[in-house]
Amino acid sequence: MIDLHSHVLPGLDDGVRTIDEALALCAAAAGEGVEVLAATPHVRHDYPTTPAQMEEALAAVRAADPPVQVVSGGELDLAELDRPNDELARFGLGGTRWLLVETPYWGWPLDITERLSRLRLQGFGVVLAHPERNADVQERPELLDPLVADGTLVQLTAASVDGRLGTRPARCARALIDRGLAHLIASDAHAPDVRAVGLRAAFASLHDEELARWLVDDVPRSILHDVEPPPRPVIRPRRRWFR
Repeated sequence: MIDLHSHVLPGLDDGVRTIDEALALCAAAAGEGVEVLAATPHVRHDYPTTPAQMEEALAAVRAADPPVQVVSGGELDLAELDRPNDELARFGLGGTRWLLVETPYWGWPLDITERLSRLRLQGFGVVLAHPERNADVQERPELLDPLVADGTLVQLTAASVDGRLGTRPARCARALIDRGLAHLIASDAHAPDVRAVGLRAAFASLHDEELARWLVDDVPRSILHDVEPPPRPVIRPRRRWFR
């Protein structure tokens, strides 16, 4: 499995604080079968991470010999997308052109489609992080239709998929999967015991191994290699998705 959203770099945001905590998170990821973990610190007004800070912290974690491959990234607030292209590129997932953009938790920006389209015109790919946790999307999953039609990939949080974050995110996550508006699952792990990795539980909760593999391995791997993902598997009929 490949996890393209985590807060494993110490001291940069509300994720891990020390190298020891970073290694513990990496060990938890490895224990779940994760091979590659993207370090995606917040890049926003309250955590104004610079590319240099991310790269320095990433080098420190790598030097500590973690049990998974840790690659670069950043979780960019919509307000940070006007940074120069060379800065944005340094936050690319695994050094690719793909950027992880954070969905606001409250409200739905009327210009979000335009902002993400502008990124693509600048040569970037867009992965939209955890929209199932946004109240407006929970009420109207179809808000993502124009974004996905325009090429945005959608990342769900593992703890939403398996129900750890509650019923509303879980129902929304399933609605997005059923509508073909979800492309990958990631942990958004902040510590081994804070929104823990949980990819294995999310995988099992889908009760569809082929679809789960597509969401936790096939699509994230295609992002890191910057190639087209394999076709989405047909969803099997289900009686129950989560308990």
